[in-house]
Amino acid sequence: MPHSLGRSAAAFLAALIAFGPGGAFAQTTVSDILERISGQPRAVVREGQATQAESAPVAQTAIGQQEPASPKREPFGASIFKNAVAPASDPVNPDYIIQPGDRVAVNILGGPSGTEAAGAAAGGAAAGGALSTSLIVDPQGNIFLPEVGPVRVAGVPAAQLQVAVQQQASRVFTDRVKVYAVLQTAHPVGVYVAGFVARPGRYTGTASESVLDYLVRAGGVDPSRGSYRNITVIRRGKRIAQVDLYQFLLTGQLPSSLLREGDTILVGEQSTLVDAGGAARNAYLFELSGPGATGAEVIEFARPLPSATHAILAGSRDRKPFSQYLSLEALAATRLEDQDQITFVGDEPARSVRVRVEGSRIGPSFLVLPADNRLANALGQVKVDLALADVSSVYVIRRSIAEQQKRVIDEALNRLERQLYLAVSPTTGVSTIRANEAQLISTYIQKARRAPPDGRLVVTDDSGRVADVRLEEDDVIVIPSRSQVVMVSGEVMAPQAVVYRPDLTAAQYIRLAGGFSERGRRGKLLIRRANGEIILDAKARLRPGDELVALPYVDPKYFQLGTDLMSLVYQVSFSAAALHNISN
Repeated sequence: MPHSLGRSAAAFLAALIAFGPGGAFAQTTVSDILERISGQPRAVVREGQATQAESAPVAQTAIGQQEPASPKREPFGASIFKNAVAPASDPVNPDYIIQPGDRVAVNILGGPSGTEAAGAAAGGAAAGGALSTSLIVDPQGNIFLPEVGPVRVAGVPAAQLQVAVQQQASRVFTDRVKVYAVLQTAHPVGVYVAGFVARPGRYTGTASESVLDYLVRAGGVDPSRGSYRNITVIRRGKRIAQVDLYQFLLTGQLPSSLLREGDTILVGEQSTLVDAGGAARNAYLFELSGPGATGAEVIEFARPLPSATHAILAGSRDRKPFSQYLSLEALAATRLEDQDQITFVGDEPARSVRVRVEGSRIGPSFLVLPADNRLANALGQVKVDLALADVSSVYVIRRSIAEQQKRVIDEALNRLERQLYLAVSPTTGVSTIRANEAQLISTYIQKARRAPPDGRLVVTDDSGRVADVRLEEDDVIVIPSRSQVVMVSGEVMAPQAVVYRPDLTAAQYIRLAGGFSERGRRGKLLIRRANGEIILDAKARLRPGDELVALPYVDPKYFQLGTDLMSLVYQVSFSAAALHNISN
């Protein structure tokens, strides 16, 4: 006489028998079998779903802007120094401003004989009324031309040097004398770059190069500590210029200060830093002008999208977490603190909804309607040909309903799996049968999970009256075409479309499709109307456009989980119209 085992012990014993050396799942672990049966890992995590409030805030990104892979953002202005190459000093740059110490080459052609002697005295080469000499710009900014005297060239762009020298020479020489002047070499200056930069030190360049050029040589501003807005040029202990790189980034302008030997560029410490993101064109870390700055400064830099109406302000106040939900007007007047985070959102209810029209229609396929518009009012704006459109079978496809249907089906599949795993097998023979059942059910479960629900909402009754349904964003109104056939499918010998005849019953349509298959039974019929309505009464009157489905019969003697399985079959067929695909 066999011993009596507890339910859990019996189930475990049945599993060992089924997964043993001679079982269907030999050479695998129990975890492998569970995953193979269900088609997915057993650790199922279902995330919570937010409620679909009509005025939920949305933090959308700008058009063409990709959502960042990580929430970490870089400071505004840091991209200036990314992959930047230190500029090479080019003395022949036409925009170069001539400074004391630069060397200018001068050629005078057709001059009087006295010019030759003066040119030789100046150290130049003279021959036949021509003079070629190289002159250094003196501390007063002049060069000395023979017969002409001092000519001021400091502050003149290199491209205008020829014109400036020729004008001075024309006061002394006739038109026969031609003067040519060109910048030979620029006098280099050494500038110190200090403060919060990557590589502080002394860097050599030209006096006309900008502060930005020297910052690039020093590796740029340290993005975690340095300031992009507080950069000072110091000469002999006095501040001569203040540079704000934000002005350069937004307007393209830099202070036109000429650097000299021994000048210092000092990058100050980073000021109040605020993170701005969400519905904004510029999602960066913005450095504010200083303590006491308000949200108006961030709004100016971040440029919220037209859809942005509010902002979520989070940070710390008095060493405690702090959060506020503000309109943009209130944010503009709010004082911000270091490390605050601002997320711009659009939080105004939509005043209209977009609805698509499919099926037998005449005219546009999209409607833009007031937010509280009803289905009957929308149908009044759609033109149809009554000879072609089945207006009594109108239905709506709604995304939110499809998501709910998918959740219900997944929960039913999970319940079916749990019953399968916890089923008790009192004998070895029963455990073998259960292993075979598990394979069959796992195949069905995999197909059922892949069947996407269509989210169909039945909105008409048997008389064709339309329900008073409020339309939602992205709803699809489907107007079926008039049909003259009844589709017979499921467990029949020859699934096919049969011409509608009002005098035929469901059983007669089944006979016209070849009769039931081995798994079909007379009482297991399902009628799906053209509007999506499901009828399980085999005696119901069929209409043109209906689908008559012969459901598979499962004998409880051989399939212990048949009742639950058939219940799930109904749910899938109701929501996805995929019964014939799954059963096959």
